[in-house]
Amino acid sequence: MAWNFDCVWIEGMIKKSICILCLGMFVFCACKDGGKTKDGASSGKVLDEDTSYAFGMAIGSPFKDMDMEFDYDALVRGFREYIENKQTKFTIDEAIARVNTVYSEAMETRSQAIKEEQTAYLAENGKKAGVQTTASGLQYEVITEGSGEKPQASDTVRVHYKGTLIDGTAFDSSYDRGEPAQFPLQGVIRGWTEGIQLMSEGSVYRFYIPSELGYGDQGAGAVIPPYATLIFEVELLSIVKL
Repeated sequence: MAWNFDCVWIEGMIKKSICILCLGMFVFCACKDGGKTKDGASSGKVLDEDTSYAFGMAIGSPFKDMDMEFDYDALVRGFREYIENKQTKFTIDEAIARVNTVYSEAMETRSQAIKEEQTAYLAENGKKAGVQTTASGLQYEVITEGSGEKPQASDTVRVHYKGTLIDGTAFDSSYDRGEPAQFPLQGVIRGWTEGIQLMSEGSVYRFYIPSELGYGDQGAGAVIPPYATLIFEVELLSIVKL
């Protein structure tokens, strides 16, 4: 998970929320054996209880870690009135705009809390015996020092690694996949590009990568939030001769 790619985390999560809501509405209607008849009457079966419950979980999933309290009666009423084509308080565009605004504000609050937590963590971690900090803010400690060559930024390397967040959440591991990873150092996050150049072949280092050398204020996917510090244990197996 050290690849360097653009991932607009907040925007992506908002779009995911809207897509789930729209999908839920679509499937809910479609699973009524064609929806409603011309006179507005229901034409068939409603989703069973377990499936309806599953839709509720899916719709709520993007909001799970947000600091929000819902009026669930109003939420269900809005859901039903919209999919049943009843008079609603807002147009769908107005509703989506309202959700986007509240969601963005909640994400900003969450991101700021994560940023402060990461800053405090790195400040304390840098005081530990054996942990060294470079000019860029990258922190590392040597687990095993190898005796081979050191790679350059233009090199391709072969490594084993595992990555976690500071709370211990694992998000990637070549060990779990059962095979090493190979990649050019110019194609990964800045913390890896810098850190692996410190290593000799055969070395094992642990890197503590601040967000500005990782995925920054965007994060990556659903696992790595904005401003996350990444902890990687990396074993440099070899420099690949191309």
